[in-house]
Amino acid sequence: MQKQMMDAQEGLAHKTFEGTAGGGVVRAVVKGTGELLSVDFEASVLDPDDPEMAGDLVVAAVNQAMAAMSADAESTMGGLAGGMDLGGMLG
Repeated sequence: MQKQMMDAQEGLAHKTFEGTAGGGVVRAVVKGTGELLSVDFEASVLDPDDPEMAGDLVVAAVNQAMAAMSADAESTMGGLAGGMDLGGMLG
């Protein structure tokens, strides 16, 4: 089982997860390791009168991508653990 867990963690590390915000005007991509790979946004989100909005949208997109990564990790690792309580080790 330990080998399966290690293989699952390695597989997760090679995946990428995407999150969007503002109806898709901001897109964030993270690796399964939690590393932020990129943040892309449409120029329309850059309002000089409201710079905080761009920051808020980036945070929302990154959080959504991280949540997708955590859900995948929990699904993969939880399935291998067979219902064992892993004490928060999955996220």
